[in-house]
Formats: sequence, structure tokens, C-alpha cells
Amino acid sequence: MLDHSLRRVKDRSLQPLATAVARVLPAGALTVLSLVLCVGAGVLAAAGSRWLAVAAWLLGRLFDGLDGPVARSRGTANDLGGYLDMMADTVGYAAVPLGIAAGQGEQSVWMWCALLVASYSVNTVSWAYLSAIAEKRQHGAAATGESTTIHMPTGLVEGTETIVLYAVMLAWPAQAPVWFAVMAAAVALTIVQRVVWARSNL
Repeated sequence: MLDHSLRRVKDRSLQPLATAVARVLPAGALTVLSLVLCVGAGVLAAAGSRWLAVAAWLLGRLFDGLDGPVARSRGTANDLGGYLDMMADTVGYAAVPLGIAAGQGEQSVWMWCALLVASYSVNTVSWAYLSAIAEKRQHGAAATGESTTIHMPTGLVEGTETIVLYAVMLAWPAQAPVWFAVMAAAVALTIVQRVVWARSNL
């Protein structure tokens, strides 16, 4: 919901840091660091180290926010980088709830975790297919002036909301069923939102 409106603000605010980082690290290294830290957040959650998990998650998201600006600063931005960045994000988004569920070790938590991860699968189709159609119709990222590799259809739950909700989940894992249910419901509403949009516009 907030990604499109915040992306330019984020890119401007991170540009000085990205310019400095670009002198010593390629964008791909930041993508790998982001992946390691986000998976590490899940591992730390499983081990019961909730505040370290929160720190790893937020630092991983910072590196994820830097890899695109660094690639553009170095003149190395390309489709492969965008693809690998999305793959790393997807792994991280799965690792955190799985780590929280492992840390709680209760069947009910695992059930809610399974529901959340299942909602992600449907959500991926809801945005990825619309992105592909946008590119097919020449309404993709290049046409809209977006800095991302592909056009990302808007929805109730996007990257910004996920960062916040995951930080809350990691900080208070004892309430995991509630957090998982809330996020799964929000993702479901996002899916419905995109289906309604598709029904009206495709």
C-alpha cells in the first residue's frame, strides 16, 4: 500500500549511503547479505533470541533497500539483479514465520504459519501475473518510470507493511497465532483487491 509513495523518498534518503557503499561493495553482495540476515532472523527466532532476530531482520531489510541504489550508482543495474533480489526477498519472507513457529513449537502455531505461507503462494500469483501482463501491454516499469525491474501492482500488503508486521512478530513471538492470522487476512484482502482490479481492467 505504501511502497509506491515511499519508494522515491527511500531512494533519496538512502542515496548518500548507497553512493558510499557503492565504492566498496557491489549490489549483489548486498543482496546476499540481506538474504543471510533475513534467514538468520528466522534462525534466531527459532532459537528464542527475539531482539537479535528483530535486529537481523531490520538490518537485512536495510541492505535490501540499498542494493538497487548501489547498482544504479555503479551502473550495473540489470534484470538478473532484480530477479535475484526478488528471489532473496521471497526466501526471507518464508524464513521468518517458519522460524517463529519453530521457536514456539506448538501445533496451533504451525497451523497458522502454514495458512500464512499458503496465502503468500496465492499472493505471488496475484501480483506476478499482473506484472507480466503489464510488461506484455507496455505498461511496465519502463513506461511508468519505476526504478524497480518490473511493475509491482499496488495492494494492501506490500514490502513496507511486511517489514513492520514481521518486526512485530519477531519482537512478540508468543502472540504468533494472532500475528499470523492478521497478516494472512491482510494478504487475502490484497489478493481480492487485485482480482477485483483485474476483473475491471483486463
